[in-house]
Amino acid sequence: MKEELFVSGRNIPNIDPYLNIWHWEIPLYLFLGGLAAGLIFFAAYFVVRGKEKEMPATVKWAPILAPIALIVGLSALFLDLSHKLYFWQLYTTIRFSSPMSWGAWTLLLITPLSIIWVASYMRDMFPKWDWKFKFLYKFEAWVIRVRKPFAWVMMILALILGVYTGILLSAFNARPLWNTSILGPLFLVSGFSTGLAAAIWMSKDKNERKILSRIDLIFIGVELFLIVHLFMGFMAGTAVATEAAALFLGGQFTISFWVFVVLLGLIFPATLETIELWGYHVPKWMPPALILFGGLMFRFVMVEAGQITRFLY
Repeated sequence: MKEELFVSGRNIPNIDPYLNIWHWEIPLYLFLGGLAAGLIFFAAYFVVRGKEKEMPATVKWAPILAPIALIVGLSALFLDLSHKLYFWQLYTTIRFSSPMSWGAWTLLLITPLSIIWVASYMRDMFPKWDWKFKFLYKFEAWVIRVRKPFAWVMMILALILGVYTGILLSAFNARPLWNTSILGPLFLVSGFSTGLAAAIWMSKDKNERKILSRIDLIFIGVELFLIVHLFMGFMAGTAVATEAAALFLGGQFTISFWVFVVLLGLIFPATLETIELWGYHVPKWMPPALILFGGLMFRFVMVEAGQITRFLY
């Protein structure tokens, strides 16, 4: 007979299970939200900079993915809700101290505005496009007239959306892995990098791809910097923070994080982008595909690992 010594009545495997209520819907939603934020921000950024003609894929074509990503992400979020018929109650109040309130109202604004952004370029992308109704032509003309102020609004909303995807997790004080101020900027930078990757993938202009790759290399560098400091903060923190870091430093998430997120999702595509900037041939699809894969894996790993970590002391 095997004897076991239980030193804690609160940490017995299979008897005291960890909380796991968020499944694939939440990381998918966080990934698509960050992707949409990146697509919208850089489309608006180049309009503000007056480089609309130089960056056609970033400004016109790539933003088509943004409302699609937002609608799919919101659908995944809706599937996760336990009381689906009461989702509208989020919009009966505004709570400035609640990340969910910020996210709900930002999504309510940015989703239709992203559709309007795409619609304003439809006749540029498809010359034979016909709106059928006169009032739609008038509305399109008005959007075109106010495009720069509109772009500023979109940039601000994209920043809020990108940061919100990380703050949503960091607001959970009971989860040591999530309870860090670095998570908001980290998710923002990661989302912007995936947005750039999608635009690079869709672009057919060599000069545009070079500009986007240079910007993306900066964001990848910042993301790696934040990841390093995330774990430095954990290792210098309390016992529960150290245990949270241990999941990635020899624990069960070591391979999935450092291989699939950091190596294949950041370092390897950054190397390929650098080689491409030096003039060597690299398959067009490979760096963006790896960055998008790494961004998706990052959110799945963070959501799953965060639910395992907890305070026991």
